[in-house]
Amino acid sequence: MREIILMSDPKVAAIPVAHCDDQLLDVRSSNGLLVDERQQDGTGAFAQLRAGVLDRLLDAQAALPDGLRLLFVEGYRPPPLQSRYFDEYAAELRAANPDWPDERVRSATSRYVSPPEIAPHSAGAAVDLTLVDADGRELDLGTRINASPEESAGACYTHADGIGAQARANRRLLSDALTGAGLVNYPTEWWHWSYGDRYWALATGAPSALYGPAHR
Repeated sequence: MREIILMSDPKVAAIPVAHCDDQLLDVRSSNGLLVDERQQDGTGAFAQLRAGVLDRLLDAQAALPDGLRLLFVEGYRPPPLQSRYFDEYAAELRAANPDWPDERVRSATSRYVSPPEIAPHSAGAAVDLTLVDADGRELDLGTRINASPEESAGACYTHADGIGAQARANRRLLSDALTGAGLVNYPTEWWHWSYGDRYWALATGAPSALYGPAHR
């Protein structure tokens, strides 16, 4: 397993935000991406992304082999929802591991849900997605999208050992297209990619993030 910097690492929170003026856009109006509704909410927040992220997703899709497309599952996550997800998962881990100190709970939680104050989804900078074929069927990527480390026995990690050869090849296809378009992966979640957030800045060596938390 490659070394992984978690979202809870102080190095992530230490990245300054320069604040780009890119607006949140509804990806359903892009006429380019397939949008899944499993994370749909009443306000349509799930389908929002910063303009710069959406542009790069469309570039990534254009780079995929014929017959394959990206399937968009979730983008923007309002800060209160992010806080709720973080607190709920932290509570699950604390109940299962009552001897863990608070800092270990926070670190373990951040493998799967980002701390609210730096969350890429709440900046409109992150997207959860997968690959589908020409008939809209999801490809094998080793786990279901949004599988937790506990549920998947760690197979949700992008470079996990023990997944099948086809799943590994599909992860490589996804990675090549998205990396080529300028996005970075959070390596505990093969489906989570971002551009312009603090984690992207840390991964690429950028002096600052482009996007901080967005409120709509």
